[in-house]
Amino acid sequence: MVNKVLAAFVGIDILFAATGALILGFSVIVQKTCFDAPTDGNMAARDLLYQQFPFSAGIGNGIFTFVAFACTLPALATNSRSWLKAAVFLVVVDAIFTLIIGLDLWILTLRIKETFSNLWVAQAPEVQSQLQIAFQCCGYFNSTSPAFRTDSTCPSPATAALMTGCAAPLSRFSNTFIDNIFTALFGVVGVDAVLVIAAACLLKERKEMERYRHIDEKSGVRGTF
Repeated sequence: MVNKVLAAFVGIDILFAATGALILGFSVIVQKTCFDAPTDGNMAARDLLYQQFPFSAGIGNGIFTFVAFACTLPALATNSRSWLKAAVFLVVVDAIFTLIIGLDLWILTLRIKETFSNLWVAQAPEVQSQLQIAFQCCGYFNSTSPAFRTDSTCPSPATAALMTGCAAPLSRFSNTFIDNIFTALFGVVGVDAVLVIAAACLLKERKEMERYRHIDEKSGVRGTF
C-alpha cells in the first residue's frame, strides 16, 4: 500500500525542485539578454526593468533550492529523521531567501516613477524615441522635462505639447510587469511552505513508527515498518 504522506512529500519535493530550476533558468537567460539592443519600445521598457532585477540573488536562490532538494534525497532514501530535519531547515532558509527577492521587487514598484526617470535620462535618443512611439507619449514628465525626441509620435513641439509625458504609461506598464513576477515569487514561497508542512507530517509519522518499533522491541516482537 502506498504511503500517502510520503507520496505527497515526494510530489511537492519535485515541484520544489522545479521552482528552483525555473528561477535559475530565468535569471541566467534574462541576465544575458536584457542588455541587447531593443527593437521596439516595449522591449526597451522590459529590458530596462530587467536591468534593475537582482539576478545574481536569483541565481543564488535557484542554486540553494537545488542544495535543499539534494538534502531531501537521503531523507527519502532512508528513514533518517535527522536528514529530514536538515532538509526542512534548508527549505525554510530558501523560502526566506525567495521572499526577500520578492519584497525587493515589490519595493521597486513603489519608486518606479523615480527609477524610470533616471533610466530615461541615461538612454540614447533612439531608445527614448522607441519608448515614445510604443507608449504614445512625449518626453518623460512632459514634452519639455526632459525634452521630447522628434519622431512620428512627437513630430513637432506643438504636437508634443498636446501629448502626455511617458511617466504615467511607463509606470503602469512597469507596475503590472513587476507585479506578475513578484507574485510568482510569492507563489514559490507558498510551495516552500507546503513542503515544510509535508515534511512535518512525514517527521511525525516516522516518529510514531519509531515509537511503535521500540514498543514492539520491548515486548519481544520484531515487526518491520
